[in-house]
Amino acid sequence: MKKLTYLFLVIITLIPIKLFSEKFEIIKSTSSNLQYIGKVIVTDGDTIRKGNLKIRLHGIDAPEYKQKCKNSEGQFYACGVNSSDFLKSFINTNDVYCEGKNTDRYGRLIAICFVNNINLNSTMVEDGWAIAYRYYSKDYIAEEERAKKNKRGIWQGVFEEPYIWRKNN
Repeated sequence: MKKLTYLFLVIITLIPIKLFSEKFEIIKSTSSNLQYIGKVIVTDGDTIRKGNLKIRLHGIDAPEYKQKCKNSEGQFYACGVNSSDFLKSFINTNDVYCEGKNTDRYGRLIAICFVNNINLNSTMVEDGWAIAYRYYSKDYIAEEERAKKNKRGIWQGVFEEPYIWRKNN
């Protein structure tokens, strides 16, 4: 009877640990830093989420999903969709690793995120699907200058800066 009771206690202790560990993807959390790893859903070109956890990519601002831009021929195209699609294709089915810096007024984790050790924030700006968000950071200005020079992504034509588009729409 003692063995059966012991076995029962071991089982009821291990089952919740196993269930919890499969769903819990925050790997380190302190008051100033949070690390996340796992699968995500792309919300738009600068925001990803996993369940209720929303992660805003630090230092960048991407066109809003409904935003339109003009290409080099002056024709409108769905730059917000293209930005989001670029991020989706880059992440693909890979795990995303994020290092949280803080949270914003909307409760989103502000983070620098990586896929296979490649900085997503930097890549979005370098490929022209986001701009350096100078109001909050100076981190991705060099990447933006290269994207502008090479007419990559939204720099191929004319666009309204995302924060201005949000203010007007």
